[in-house]
Amino acid sequence: MIGSELRAELSDLLGKAVRFDVALARLTSLRVGGPVDAVASPANRADLCATLRRLARARVPHHVIGGGFNSLALDAPVAGVVIQLSRWRRLEERPGHTLRVEAGVSHSQLARFCCDRGFAGLEFGAGIPGTIGGWIAMNAGIPGREVGDRVVEIEVAGPSGARISHLPRAVLQFGYRSLRGLAPGSVILSALLRIDRGTPAAVRAEVDELLARREKTQPLSVPSCGSVFKNPPGDYAGRLIEAAGLKGHRVGGAQISPLHANFIANLGGATASDVMELIRLAKERVRAHSGTRLECEVRIVGGAA
Repeated sequence: MIGSELRAELSDLLGKAVRFDVALARLTSLRVGGPVDAVASPANRADLCATLRRLARARVPHHVIGGGFNSLALDAPVAGVVIQLSRWRRLEERPGHTLRVEAGVSHSQLARFCCDRGFAGLEFGAGIPGTIGGWIAMNAGIPGREVGDRVVEIEVAGPSGARISHLPRAVLQFGYRSLRGLAPGSVILSALLRIDRGTPAAVRAEVDELLARREKTQPLSVPSCGSVFKNPPGDYAGRLIEAAGLKGHRVGGAQISPLHANFIANLGGATASDVMELIRLAKERVRAHSGTRLECEVRIVGGAA
């Protein structure tokens, strides 16, 4: 619990841009999760850094959540403050065939921008939910293409709010669904992304094809957190889970999707405990059936899986 003094200071600093005792189920795509002490949505860099400095002085942890995809919030209360940059939605063309994209820009906003102008190279992101900040943090992508391949530099606030840095691609450690090397608690503010010149028709055709493929193969009509597990080298987590006999398996209100076994859906009334039990079961059954150890892709807010 954060104390009354810190609550007052955050209110003075951020006004209506801070809310207290918020259910994380309202902030995550899976629609599960208990309360967090506060949610801060600073409007600019000065407010963000001031918030981070104040939290660091008080030794209060913060958690960065973008669109709430690829995140599973646990049922128990989460101590600290959630930082959201949902108001950071500036998107503009820059010299040298690049785009400056702020962390709160959504996949749909970016796709529309690129389709309208014929900017190619980022089509693979069509249908990947969430915001650019989350994409960069997890190096989102599809087989053969990842957002890290398109990054020229990123803008990052340090965990204590002491400074903002622009880090070039050469110093960034992108891996499969990961970005290593940033100090824990760092906040990605924006990215400079490399684009190619195409035509609006060609870009839109590829985007439409990818969206149609996702609609056929993923449970988009029910709340989920996206892919739960990373694909093991040379294989697919969904295939392994299906082979272990768990496709369609249900615990409480949560179900391993009958459409894609690497998705867990909230059929209504699911709890984080239901989801965590399915994660545990999938790991156990796949390990017993194939000898493969599944690794979570979804980020656990309030714990680890």
